[in-house]
Amino acid sequence: MNSLTWRLLVIVSLNSLLACNTIQGLGRDIEKGGQAIERAAR
Repeated sequence: MNSLTWRLLVIVSLNSLLACNTIQGLGRDIEKGGQAIERAAR
């Protein structure tokens, strides 16, 4: 692997790890919204 490829791989990996929390939080927000809609429909 050349130096540029290695650097890009590291940057993509770090971004993926950082995005995990964001996606997890988004999933929680969507779930809470769905629960609110369920309660309102009863």
